[in-house]
Amino acid sequence: MTVVSAPPALPRVLRLPMGVVALLAAVVVLVQGFAYAGVSGGEWVAPVYGLRGPLRDVALAIDFLGEPVGSTIVLVVLVGGFWWAGRRRSAILVLAAAGVTVGLTTLLKPLVDRTIHGDYLSYPSGHTAFATALVFVLALAAAERLQLGVVAGLTLVLGTSLLAGAVMGWTEVALSAHYLTDTIGGFCTALAVVPPTAWAVDRLTSRL
Repeated sequence: MTVVSAPPALPRVLRLPMGVVALLAAVVVLVQGFAYAGVSGGEWVAPVYGLRGPLRDVALAIDFLGEPVGSTIVLVVLVGGFWWAGRRRSAILVLAAAGVTVGLTTLLKPLVDRTIHGDYLSYPSGHTAFATALVFVLALAAAERLQLGVVAGLTLVLGTSLLAGAVMGWTEVALSAHYLTDTIGGFCTALAVVPPTAWAVDRLTSRL
């Protein structure tokens, strides 16, 4: 099966609404970025060793999925799974969305210059953005596979993405790695990045 015959990464019925979602999310990222530029503190921070016992182990396990080794494992599994299933565009989108999302959060951190625990740049949360982006791609593939309409498709994609962002966001806040608003910024960064990246993947692969 070639890339051209593969199902689209972004379902046609979701193109317009996802474009609106991406635009609104980008506004949130920018507004928060300006609001917290150069700020250190001013928001509740969890104690560094506040979590103990099994709950801390769970948080560390989730956090590992956003670290270099953990994220590489996740990407290999997802790309391999999509490719094996014949969803070549979704496989490409996994890599593209993860790369653009993490790259953008890395670029924004020194620009916003918000710090936590001294000199650690915190806005937006790369872990939250990464987790949200990957689940977003999975949900887009599921919506296309199930041939969902606009309402059902949006509900599935945004609902699962929100869940992923909330889980990773909780982890980052609980481990005292980020402020709550950093995780919101990371979540919205993924929402702003994935739809246009998916559209670009579809357009580029259709010309092959």
